[in-house]
Order: sequence, then structure tokens, then C-alpha cells
Amino acid sequence: MSTLHPYPRLLADIGGTNARFALETAPDVIEDIDVLPCNDYPTLADAMRAYLQRADTRSVSHAAIGIANPVTGDFVQMTNHHWAFSIEATRQELGFATLLVLNDFTALALALPHLPAAELAQVGGGAARHGAKALIGAGTGLGVSGLLPHAGSWVAIAGEGGHVSFAPVNDEEAAILHYAQGRFGQHVSCERFLSGPGLELIHDALAVADGEAAGQLSAAQISERGLSGRDARCVRVLEHFCAMLGTAAGNLALTLGAIGGVYIGGGIVPRFGDMFARSAFRERFEAKGRFRDYLAALPVYVIHSAYPALTGVQAALADHLGDNHA
Repeated sequence: MSTLHPYPRLLADIGGTNARFALETAPDVIEDIDVLPCNDYPTLADAMRAYLQRADTRSVSHAAIGIANPVTGDFVQMTNHHWAFSIEATRQELGFATLLVLNDFTALALALPHLPAAELAQVGGGAARHGAKALIGAGTGLGVSGLLPHAGSWVAIAGEGGHVSFAPVNDEEAAILHYAQGRFGQHVSCERFLSGPGLELIHDALAVADGEAAGQLSAAQISERGLSGRDARCVRVLEHFCAMLGTAAGNLALTLGAIGGVYIGGGIVPRFGDMFARSAFRERFEAKGRFRDYLAALPVYVIHSAYPALTGVQAALADHLGDNHA
């Protein structure tokens, strides 16, 4: 491993829409954050090179990225974007001594213990206890992870919980699911609804049920019209979205035994502001029959940090390098 350039280290959080880059210029010092649209670059390597040129540095030996995708071997094919790459070939192409790649929500989970209280908005529940933390968040897709205490530290879960089967809880949701099954087949994942494209899918289902055409509005338009209250159908879309997310988050909390709290990440919910706290999210989160009281005690936090996953990527890279800054 090269010891010529311990710093800066390149950090990245790669989603289906945007690639967020930064440099760790000294231990735990993250600077030069920049956001590049994924569609502007043919490959991940092109985007990384462009960032390094914009940051006016080429002396990087160690790099780590969190990416919205399973990372199960050397080859990565993104689920919600066209980038596909070999980790080792990309490392060699860019001349890095280290290129660590992990799931973006695994990285975000690693950041949870480090998030300032001022950047967390609590939505119901009591105080967090020492124990498992659950993480779920909607953006271009639906990320799911968790953080488990182990030997005085934490272990993050690398999973793909956003792709579990969606289960409706009332007739309206059953009708929305039926519409989605007509487009995607019998299996419809939670991500199909709990994402930016999911807002559009819910809107399409409601529009078609009203005898109108699908594809009328983008996710951004739906959010804006729904939050302003000037479009009744868009308001209904956001209400369905928050309720569905409540059920999914409650399922995750039960699965992990998340007495350390449930964290809501991703780019969508933080934009909802007070509307999210007033929504059916918390009611549906707790609506688990005999375990209602168990869930009622668990705090839910909406993450309002600007680039929280970069902190987790930094921690993962430091651990990978053995904290020797080599």
C-alpha cells in the first residue's frame, strides 16, 4: 500500500441521481464537498476524475464510496442508474492504492452515532436506549440498513430491504398495488412506492382510478403541489407515501428490535417538513396490534444533515486502513 499520500482521501456518496464527493484532508476533516449529476458522466471513473480536477488535486492514494446498490463482489451494476464497473479496474484506472466500495445505506448507518442532535428531528416516541438502530430512507430508491452494537463499537447491516414485497393495509392501498402489479408483475417492492418514482406511481394509480391519464406529473411537481395544498390528488399521494413509509419503518423496527431509534434518511422526507410530523406516518408505524406499545416507545428521527453518508464513508475507510493514516 502506498504511503506517499495519506491525505487527502477521496470520499463519495453515489445515488441514482447525484454523486456527492468530498476530500478528507486530515483525520475527520471533510472539505471540498461537491455534487455532480450522474447523468452528466458516462462512467463512475469519469465523474471521479471530474471531481478531482475541480478540486484541483490528483494526489489521492485512498478512496471510498458508498453506492446505492448491493456490493457483493468486484463487479457493480447500479440498480437505478446505468453505471457498471469493476472495483479493481477502477482502482487501477485512477491510480489509487485503495478503493473501498460499500452500500450507501451501510455507510449512512455508520454515520448515525456521529450525527449532531441539532440535525435530527424527532417524530414521536420516547428516548433512545443503547441497542440496535434502524435506518430507512427514500430517494431515487429506498435504502434500508441498521446498526448493531458489538464489542464497544458498531456493526452496520448491508442489505437490500427496500426490495421486500409491499403489503397493503387498506382497500385504497390494495387498489394502488393492483395498478402497480399491472405494470411490474406480481412482485411489487416497497421501493416501487417509497421513492421519487414511487410518488409518480402512486399519482398514476390515483389518476387512472379517476379516469385520467397516467404520467401527468413528475415527483418534484407532485411534492410541490402536495406540500402547498393546492392539488388535492397530490396531497393524497403524499399522505399515502407517509402512511406506507410508516408501515415499512415499523416492520424494520420490529425486525431489528430498534430500541436505539429509527432514522429516516434519503432526500424526500426531509423536504416534507412539518407535514411529515402531521401525517399518518407515526400512526401506521405503531399500528402493529399486540406490539403497539413496544413501537410507541421507540423514537423516530428525520435526518436533516446535508451530507451524512460521507461521514460513514470516512469512518469505513479509516477502519479499513486500520486508522494508521497510511
